[in-house]
Amino acid sequence: MPVDPVCGMVVSEEHAAVCSDYRGKHYCFCSEECKEEFDSDPEMYVAESSEVGQEEDVL
Repeated sequence: MPVDPVCGMVVSEEHAAVCSDYRGKHYCFCSEECKEEFDSDPEMYVAESSEVGQEEDVL
């Protein structure tokens, strides 16, 4: 299930407030505010989501 990269809330695409594509990946957000926060510095959230994925692989 997709996770809002800003707040970490689980958001299914059909229930997402808004969705956006960035660098070839689709992101869904729980609110317009989270999307605006993402849009202000997407690299910060992309890097965080990549780090989480790497940590999970280690476990």
